[in-house]
Amino acid sequence: MGSISTGHPAALLGLGAYRPRRVVTNDEVCEHLEVDADWVFARSGIATRRMAEPDETVVAMATSAARDALAAAGLSPADVGVTLVATMSADTTCPQVATRVADAVGAVHGAAMDIGAACAGFCYALEVAASLVSAGHRAVLLVGVERMTDIVEPTDRSTAFLFGDGAGAAVVGPATEPGIGPAAWGADGSQSTLIRQEPTWGEVAAGDPRRPALRMEGPAVFRWATSRMVSLTSEALEKAGCKPEQLDAFVPHQANARITDALVRALTLPEHVTVARDVAVSGNTSAASVPLAMHEVLTSGQARPGDLALLCGFGAGLTFAAQVVTLPPVLPATG
Repeated sequence: MGSISTGHPAALLGLGAYRPRRVVTNDEVCEHLEVDADWVFARSGIATRRMAEPDETVVAMATSAARDALAAAGLSPADVGVTLVATMSADTTCPQVATRVADAVGAVHGAAMDIGAACAGFCYALEVAASLVSAGHRAVLLVGVERMTDIVEPTDRSTAFLFGDGAGAAVVGPATEPGIGPAAWGADGSQSTLIRQEPTWGEVAAGDPRRPALRMEGPAVFRWATSRMVSLTSEALEKAGCKPEQLDAFVPHQANARITDALVRALTLPEHVTVARDVAVSGNTSAASVPLAMHEVLTSGQARPGDLALLCGFGAGLTFAAQVVTLPPVLPATG
């Protein structure tokens, strides 16, 4: 197994997850769409997704995943210096999700804030967390959580069948050996309209009767992701001083099985590298996608704590990030 070359003395210390109770099949989703279940699976690789019940709020799911991550890390809430929550489906603009999660967990002696970078949110927040630890902060509690089904239009064929709900959490803390490689990341606002809320809040205030919902230009996003992410992941490997053959796992954002397949082909990863394919049962969970997929490869035995994994996230903004990490200890998913 290879090692990560980086100046960040931080590592992932524990991982937790929450998956909503309700499993929704393609047949159920297609009741609102003029397509059938086979069409959905062929276009996305998604067979089921989880949809949160009313009591499974973003705060409740994030809190459950966070508690499991702390337990896996062997830490208490008092050890947490900063709480970060990556989400694009917060139930309110104010107060932030992070402050309420920190309170619910008991991590009340540090800062808390939300990070809005859509499907790249977890990878963005991971770079922030590693930098905070490097700067001398105590452990950072990091959560990616979404109720995407709150912000999609059930009759929209470009988004309705893709998204699901859930939460993944990690603890980042000081380590004797670096376990989080430097992020290769960026943003391209010139293409921000490819994934957007429509109508805007201003248009709603002006009288637009439509329900604000997530809209996406699917073919254009596919072309962008399958081209831009190849160079980005290569950059992340180079920054970490890691070669593809040293990897044990590849954990990309679970946007679409066709995007994952295209990335695997373009990166020419060795056959021994486990590829996360949680999208088949969880759908696209945006900022929760990467930690949930990382959790799945660990709890299924496809990868082990201590293995090297390449993570990457990409989404609305457009935002994108990738880094090499050493996989952490994990507890089975709650929910």
